[in-house]
Amino acid sequence: MKKNKIIVIGLCVLFIAGLGVHFFMTPNSNQSGGDINITDMANRTVKIPSTVNTVVATSPPMTTMVYMLAPEKLKGVNFQWTDEEIKYVPNQYRNLPVIGGWFGSQDGNYEEFIASEPDIVIEAIDEGMGVNIDTVNERQDKFGSIPVVTVIDSTNVSNLEPSITFMGKILNADDKAQELNDFNNKYLNQVKEVTSSLSSDEKKRVYYAESVDGLETDPSGSSHSQLITLCGGVNVADGAISNGTSTVQVSMEQVMGWNPEVIITTNEEFYNKIYTDSNWANIDAVKNKEVYLSPQSPFKWFDRPPGANVIIGVPWTAKVLYPDKYADLDLIKTTQDFYSNFYHYDLSDDEAKDILIGSGIKEKNL
Repeated sequence: MKKNKIIVIGLCVLFIAGLGVHFFMTPNSNQSGGDINITDMANRTVKIPSTVNTVVATSPPMTTMVYMLAPEKLKGVNFQWTDEEIKYVPNQYRNLPVIGGWFGSQDGNYEEFIASEPDIVIEAIDEGMGVNIDTVNERQDKFGSIPVVTVIDSTNVSNLEPSITFMGKILNADDKAQELNDFNNKYLNQVKEVTSSLSSDEKKRVYYAESVDGLETDPSGSSHSQLITLCGGVNVADGAISNGTSTVQVSMEQVMGWNPEVIITTNEEFYNKIYTDSNWANIDAVKNKEVYLSPQSPFKWFDRPPGANVIIGVPWTAKVLYPDKYADLDLIKTTQDFYSNFYHYDLSDDEAKDILIGSGIKEKNL
């Protein structure tokens, strides 16, 4: 009898411990009928369905994250995919309605968002884009009974883990979120190790060329140019731009004075003409064929938008800047793994190679 009593007590302890783990691993929540109360990342209490099946987001970084973690739950995108961007989008996601959003052109339409009948709307707080808690509260008023869930740190690739983990819980995609965090942390740790060993003389001078003429750029501190500094490059625009972290217009004379060793762009039109444009001919990066175009499909790897999509841009930028120091990094396999796991498309060896060589990376450095 005494032995049985001890067994029963032991089982009760295990049961209670299991409950504790369950509630610890769940977003701060209380069951209420078919809904739960969660605490979002802005410390707001929000009632959402206990199972979230349909989602829209107000800006591309969060739409991209939803697509990566649970694409079947995404009910609309913020912009129309181009022919190049849609190349590696599975058929079932190609015709998602374009509902706009509040970013850049600020063309969001509340009626279109509501018509997509989402269970929740995801809003990312970004002070740089004018999105703060007041904006979130305004969105909630406009969306009425559709809950708005707030996420923070959706554009800083070095600090995405909390947001990815939170979204994994919201979307019931914890395992996929952990996979994405593991992938990101692997390459963040690798580039930090290499970058910390670089002397100032070894660091490449890099210019980020934006727009069709290549004469817009972002200094360090901007989320748009973050991969340059993260991967050990020196952003040549630093010190010559005085308006903070916003995209700025520069002159050809300034770029010639900086004389970057490497140029990175996300603009395909600029990339396609730079080697034949006499204005750029005497710059070291052009003379040495060190101009690179961020891969475009289905989301740009380097920028526009910054967000979880630039996770694959970390190993790409590392290879662009210091191929010899990443000789053991198989960029073809890395690309295939990322696309299979997070873009839901299985790249062949030739497809992966085409993406990478098309970005300007020499085949011997893949």
